[in-house]
Amino acid sequence: MSSVRFEILREIYNKKPIFVDKIERRSKIFGENVFNDAAMRQYVSEGAYQTIKYAIEFGRKIDRKQADHIATGMKNWAISKGATHYTHWFQPLTGTTAEKHDAFFNIADDQVPVDKFDGAQLVQQEPDASSFPSGGLRNTFEARGYTAWDPTSPAFVFGSTLCIPTIFVSYTGEALDTKTPLLKALNAMDEAATEVARYFDKNVNSVNATLGWEQEFFLLDKLLVNARPDLLLSGRTLLGHVAVKGQQLDDHYFGSIPDRVIGFMRELEIECMRLGIPVKTRHNEVAPNQFELAPIHEEANKAVDHNSLIMDVMDKIANKHQFKVLFHEKPFEGINGSGKHNNWSLTTDGGVNLLSPGSTPMKNLQFLTFFINTIKAVHDYEELMRSSVASAGNDLRLGANEAPPAIISVFIGDQLTKVLDELEGVSKGKLSPQEKTELKLNVIGKIPDVLLDNTDSNRTSAFAFTGSKFEFRAVGAKFNCGTPMMVLNTIVAKQLSDFKKEVDSLIEKKGLKKDEAIFNILREYIKASKKIRFEGDGYSIDWEKEAKRRGLSHHKTVPDALKVLLSKKTIALFKEMKVLNEEEIYARYEIELADYAKKIHIESKILFDMAHNTVIPAAIRFQNLLIENVQGLKEVFGASYRDLGAEQLNMIEQLANSIKEIRKKLHLMTMEAEKASKISDAKKRAEAYGYRVREYTKQIRELCDNLEVLIADDMWPLLKFRELLYSR
Repeated sequence: MSSVRFEILREIYNKKPIFVDKIERRSKIFGENVFNDAAMRQYVSEGAYQTIKYAIEFGRKIDRKQADHIATGMKNWAISKGATHYTHWFQPLTGTTAEKHDAFFNIADDQVPVDKFDGAQLVQQEPDASSFPSGGLRNTFEARGYTAWDPTSPAFVFGSTLCIPTIFVSYTGEALDTKTPLLKALNAMDEAATEVARYFDKNVNSVNATLGWEQEFFLLDKLLVNARPDLLLSGRTLLGHVAVKGQQLDDHYFGSIPDRVIGFMRELEIECMRLGIPVKTRHNEVAPNQFELAPIHEEANKAVDHNSLIMDVMDKIANKHQFKVLFHEKPFEGINGSGKHNNWSLTTDGGVNLLSPGSTPMKNLQFLTFFINTIKAVHDYEELMRSSVASAGNDLRLGANEAPPAIISVFIGDQLTKVLDELEGVSKGKLSPQEKTELKLNVIGKIPDVLLDNTDSNRTSAFAFTGSKFEFRAVGAKFNCGTPMMVLNTIVAKQLSDFKKEVDSLIEKKGLKKDEAIFNILREYIKASKKIRFEGDGYSIDWEKEAKRRGLSHHKTVPDALKVLLSKKTIALFKEMKVLNEEEIYARYEIELADYAKKIHIESKILFDMAHNTVIPAAIRFQNLLIENVQGLKEVFGASYRDLGAEQLNMIEQLANSIKEIRKKLHLMTMEAEKASKISDAKKRAEAYGYRVREYTKQIRELCDNLEVLIADDMWPLLKFRELLYSR
């Protein structure tokens, strides 16, 4: 082991866990730094409070006078929590969050210093829109963009700053963020799902989409990350031979959490409680140094905000504990990458989960209605679902025998498959009294018993039903949940809207009873969406062939996956559901392609630097050592040195050939990257980086990793996987 590596590891081994001094009851501190209902009742007038509630529940606008009252109350509350600044906290199309802090401090006209925060500052701000990705929606000289308060997601104090969740739009009104289209999709879902839910309960007034994310991540000591340029700059290792021991023994999964990690998680959970993030579960994941954190399910908009916030909180808390959090989907070759499973369901204002079976045939018919419509929506828009999880990092994870393949399929389990098969066999048209009775007793009435054995999930399925919710498993760990949730809620809202029209048409034109009309439509949906359902091993080659036979897409790269965004079908969908206009769709397409190309370009430059300035010099030093050894053998043993030094001579030749090949590949990679950077068309540029530049990075990695095994351990300058993954 090199002396530098030894010193880094010795310092890590000497570090002690950091534990918070006092562990407070979670229920006592939950939401104490959130401007929630209790805080609003205390700090704003009754009229202002009712204004906020109406805005949240019915989407009513808040007038300037009431906004001033709310702002004053929010400011006083925030100052009582130690806040000195405020910010509009938003989620631009960078995949992260953004904030600009302004002090409450101001100078009045009479030169008297005051704490100021009024309704205008609460409701709207004007950040520089040209500095964020816009996909051509805004020119550089057209810098105006606006953040606007989202009252449905409560403000919070983080550190010394009052953070106000907002949308981010251009001067001309186009969405420049992930929140704006998500809110529109959730509104479309509310309207469509409520109409269908009223078939079964006329008292339903609204339906909320709920989300429970499961955040996977790696946790490494900061010293380890800082010693690896690739980890520091790209979030993943671009070089590194697979460790002898990885995850094959499954001994890390659900194992005892290391003390230093426990110290980090305790402080993280306390901060989350104060911020109203209902984290509940923590555990070791499959790969070494990989962990997971998961909350109680929430309304989807709030859940997306909380996930974006917690990623920032994790970074800050980890820094205090001398850790670095890796959210990249594939930080290490040869072991599992990280996902962010999105558990999605629908709940009425009466608290009924529409994807949970009930105790009566009517409740189960309601369940089947939403269950089958969701499957039909995923079937009709499987390519769009795939596009919603497309990224340079996720390309490396999907289909790598650890995550779902890049084929979108739906898993529902053997028992529910039998239920749908039986329902498919129901006769078309009007049902006799006997058929109705048999249907409700034999199919609809037995669902609760069936689901007792249907709580398993298929890890190889991108979209699996797990008892009372669907789990979208293909979402990457670094993703903002807003985009996949926007797509899922849009397509299901569209499907439910179409379903309502078809059912009403059968009732009005064919004279069918409501239940008969529902049964008839569901029966056709089961047939039409059958090809999306798959219960087998998604990793198998046979499934790839079968999926192709069924006509399902298999887009393995971002450029291929994003093509669907520009299809007439996609544009018509978003336009009909009033979620995105055509310009906003094109902008997102351009932004995602540009992000993909930039990340691969950066990785290629990092790899060039590491291979040229670190790996090759190490190989030459070791080669010189071997040459000295062979020369010494020649001096001592004369002509017989060739036999005695045969292995050394062979290694010298291997090193020479590897050095030559690496230099050749580095030159070719650089040339391809330069050519790719000059391509003006976004799609062709992304393809050039994805298909040619990235291919060279794989070849260079393989050559360098072979050298890692060949070169003496004390002469290898880079921290190895065994040190990165097992040093705490």
